[in-house]
Amino acid sequence: MVAKESKLGLVVAGLLLGILMASMDNTIVVTAMGTIVGDLGGLESFVWVVSAYMVAEMAGMPIFGKLSDMYGRKRFFIFGLIVFMAGSVLCGTAETITQLSIYRAIQGIGGGALVPIAFTIMFDLFPPEKRGKMGGLFGAVFGLSSIFGPLLGAYITDHISWHWIFYINLPLGVLALIIIVFSYKESPIHKKQSIDWWGAVTLVGAVVCLMFSLELGGQKYDWDSTVILSLFAGFGVLFLIFLLVETKVKDPIISFSMFKNQLFAGSTIVGLFYGAAFMAATVYIPIFVQGVYGGSATNSGLILLPMMLGSVVTAQVGGFLTTKMSYRNIMFLSGVILIIGFLLLSTITPDTSRLFLTLYMIVIGLGVGFSFSVLSMAAIHPFGMEQRGSATSTSNFIRSLGMTVGITIFGTIQRSNFTGNLEELLGPMPKGQSFGDSRALLSEEARSHIPAQILTKITDALSSSIVHTFTWALVPAGLAFLFIFILGKERMVIHRGEGSK
Repeated sequence: MVAKESKLGLVVAGLLLGILMASMDNTIVVTAMGTIVGDLGGLESFVWVVSAYMVAEMAGMPIFGKLSDMYGRKRFFIFGLIVFMAGSVLCGTAETITQLSIYRAIQGIGGGALVPIAFTIMFDLFPPEKRGKMGGLFGAVFGLSSIFGPLLGAYITDHISWHWIFYINLPLGVLALIIIVFSYKESPIHKKQSIDWWGAVTLVGAVVCLMFSLELGGQKYDWDSTVILSLFAGFGVLFLIFLLVETKVKDPIISFSMFKNQLFAGSTIVGLFYGAAFMAATVYIPIFVQGVYGGSATNSGLILLPMMLGSVVTAQVGGFLTTKMSYRNIMFLSGVILIIGFLLLSTITPDTSRLFLTLYMIVIGLGVGFSFSVLSMAAIHPFGMEQRGSATSTSNFIRSLGMTVGITIFGTIQRSNFTGNLEELLGPMPKGQSFGDSRALLSEEARSHIPAQILTKITDALSSSIVHTFTWALVPAGLAFLFIFILGKERMVIHRGEGSK
């Protein structure tokens, strides 16, 4: 029995390493983005370094979820680790921003297998009385990844080279691979299903069209240009085809029948809006610190530390509370805290002290942390072992969709507002020229060449644009709060005698 428990601990360690590696990757890149853009160029394309990973991960989640239900979790978790590590090596060798975006997409494919399958294996292995604790632990890893990602990314970027923010994945991945290969023995219970390739292609195509239209509209092309209108039309057509396909195929990539369950539908939709809101804080707080306060990438990474510590605390607390309170009541508390956090962030100015900004970030972290563990457990709660992979992957897919579209929409809002603010302060630029992107301010060297009076006006404009973005982030936070009420009164129920698989 001791050996069995010991092996179970090793499996959990391997799963946690996989989740840490995949979830840390975006936060580690965001902090180093200013340096990467300065080295590789491609300022207008930087968003795709983050978005390419998210889109590929999002596309892979439901596919790998179904494959794991059909053929077993272990082989596809291992596949995800290998592909993720291969993508990491390629990212470290990138010489252009386009190459880096392509290699990040390869990483994303691996990440699409790691996160949902890890949560599903956890649910397979542990009985209900331990799932709350384990869900909290797995959820806390998301928070920890957001702590160590920015810190590690900033330190490596400042003191070694940005290339090594990708190579750091290799020792973690190899260790996770060895542990899972030799320690995890899975149940032979699987369910044969067909893969909805048409659904995957049309949905990802629709999302990519939407992201390109929002990213390029008003910047490289006018909103009423043929290119932007065509992208919006492509989004509309592909999304309609996707909806049609999903009603016809036997095993749809997003099963509408799952959404008939109130708990699953509610937790998944809440996750969509939480993902969007969380990205606003994660991306724009470092930009505010580095662009408005001034400083190195390390400083912008450190400022996220309080937010992520808060999220780790409530991820653990949320997992523990699932056996004591309903999912709805836990998320109600989470939603209130999250909205308060964004209300506070919408009041910051260049004169706001770092102490107050730190306190605001702690509030945001406390609000978001519950969702890491509670929503994942709520989504998987209504289903048996043969559907858990699909349930987890669909839930994670929808949350990733919120993050992916959210970062694009908020990027458009912030950039447009920043340009408008600069035109008010400095006057319109000559035709054919632009003020550029706010990330040009992230370099201390660039700031040193800007006259003090002009720099003050630019930082005021940047600060105002980011606060404007935080105000808009109240929209998904508020929508998430409204949908929390449809979660119902269910909570984790422990049935006497139910053990691990």
